[in-house]
Amino acid sequence: MDRIEPEPLSWLHRTRVLFYMGRCFECPFCRGRFRRLRPGGKNNPTNQRLRIVGAGRRRNRKCPRCRSTDRERLVLLYLQWCTDVLNDPDARKRKLLHVAPERRLGRLIERETHLDYLSVDLDASCAMVEADVTNLQYPDDHFDTIICNHVLEHVANDRKAMAEIYRVLRPGGLAILQVPVSIALDAIHEDAAIVTPESREIAFGQRDHVRIYTPGGYRFRLEQVGFRVEEFDWTRDEHFGGPTNRYALNEEERVYAVRKSRKTESRV
Repeated sequence: MDRIEPEPLSWLHRTRVLFYMGRCFECPFCRGRFRRLRPGGKNNPTNQRLRIVGAGRRRNRKCPRCRSTDRERLVLLYLQWCTDVLNDPDARKRKLLHVAPERRLGRLIERETHLDYLSVDLDASCAMVEADVTNLQYPDDHFDTIICNHVLEHVANDRKAMAEIYRVLRPGGLAILQVPVSIALDAIHEDAAIVTPESREIAFGQRDHVRIYTPGGYRFRLEQVGFRVEEFDWTRDEHFGGPTNRYALNEEERVYAVRKSRKTESRV
């Protein structure tokens, strides 16, 4: 897989890239090398107090050159090294659904000729097709792979969204379903009465979040739908940057890789 070429850079952007250049970190999208990456995210007392992994401000979040985020880099590396989605094309085109697509990751996957790539979003301007993840307009057992990266924490009826993803995924298919999780809470925190952006920011750490997951609670909900769940610890795999964390990933984030059992009946 070749690198992704960044969009044309402004004079200011080129100057910023030169400022960050070095040898400590590497971006798996553009292959740029940097002494550090750009910080990103917002400092929020709720995220800090509840130790929400995947939310809040992170030091080396964004590539100075192609603007890929740590979330995108983790999913890309997982696809490259832990699956054959990108690396082992066969005669049959594989159908891949990307929900609320990240720009860099979507561009890279879309150009893989052995993949039948489709992106969907509630906002038609952000994807190829307008669609609601709780009511997908596709038949059962349709997609070989689904990527839904930090989406379900925004969805009021997350169980229905999980059931829809399960329904349209083919038996044996893979879905990567990332969400932020609190490693301080004992149970998922959600409250349908909390509806204003201001109150949601206080309760859930972000103005458009509707819950805070816990690792155990999130896994349980996925298993209730019928998924087989793997929580992949990338820090033990040299392909993900080794002890120096060369790709500047979030060291506390795990990959939630789920598969649909060969039996097609959902438990929801």
